[in-house]
Amino acid sequence: MSGGTPATVALDRARVSYTLHPYTIDNRASRTSYGEEAAAQLGIDPRRMFKTLIAAVDNRLVCAVVPVAGRLNLKALASAAGGRRAEMADPAKAQRATGYVVGGISPLGHKSALPVLVDSSATGFDTVFVSAGKRGLQLELAPADLLRLTGAGTAPIAT
Repeated sequence: MSGGTPATVALDRARVSYTLHPYTIDNRASRTSYGEEAAAQLGIDPRRMFKTLIAAVDNRLVCAVVPVAGRLNLKALASAAGGRRAEMADPAKAQRATGYVVGGISPLGHKSALPVLVDSSATGFDTVFVSAGKRGLQLELAPADLLRLTGAGTAPIAT
């Protein structure tokens, strides 16, 4: 089954096994985290659901994948990416580089090639959940497949 996003197309092309998990978004709600909303709607442990954040490390965009239950540690990200300083990227730049809207950015199928770093906690699960590339749709896959397809490294980048 494919959700027709660049992320699911990449997974299908690589013949990687995954499961899609749609959920309903309340567009009237004010939210602080799309990931927390998704975890609650799907009944998933927020330590097992990962959010995709785009940061600038020394002015170079980097994709960081961290648990919904945690926060991105910008100092740890900068160090893991071989840089000195990291800050969250401008949302418009993140959208242009990935081809996804904020709240639906997947670590897979980016428009531009970005280095990807996944929090090392992901390897402690049989499967993890990440955005499938649009709001209201998560995908579940093995962490090893996520790392392989994104060319990601792992590091303790979440607090």
